Amino acid sequence: MLSLERLSRRNFLGIGVAAAAGALLPARALEAASASMAAVSTAPDRTLSFFHTHTSERLTTAYCCEGEYVAKELSGVDHLLRDFRVNEIKPIDPRLLDLLYELNTRLGTDQPFHVISGYRTPETNAMLHERGGAQSGVATHSLHMEGKAIDIRVPGIRLEHVRDTAKALRVGGVGYYPASNFVHVDTGRVRHW
Repeated sequence: MLSLERLSRRNFLGIGVAAAAGALLPARALEAASASMAAVSTAPDRTLSFFHTHTSERLTTAYCCEGEYVAKELSGVDHLLRDFRVNEIKPIDPRLLDLLYELNTRLGTDQPFHVISGYRTPETNAMLHERGGAQSGVATHSLHMEGKAIDIRVPGIRLEHVRDTAKALRVGGVGYYPASNFVHVDTGRVRHW
């Protein structure tokens, strides 16, 4: 409870405005706000599973619970998707995880995403670009360097189906690399190649 001696004019006016707004708010708006809050609290947990093809590390994580990202779980994802060549970690865009969650849901599989590449340092990206040239698909300004891209495949699911399902989401970029057996997805602008 606020002491009247410590209640400034600004605080008093702020409390008064909030009370008046609450009194004037229609019952339907209050019901909608309550329903919205209930939907967030009952939102399903978002879980993903990964297998890193270069390090053989595995991770299953409930990275989002009750509508909130879980910092400890995000750190685990950041570690798994690090640039393993130099052991450097960068935060992965949670929207990329949400994209993968939606992709996994639409694919209807319980298989882990097989990770070919997550975060890449600028040095690793430049090395891969030089090694493979333009046909390698390694862009000079890759979203991998921002933690906003991942190269994946899903055991038991045709690569074309992974590509087509990712494209149908209309979220970010989708690259198709059948010769290297992976699909690239990112949280950049919507595009495909």
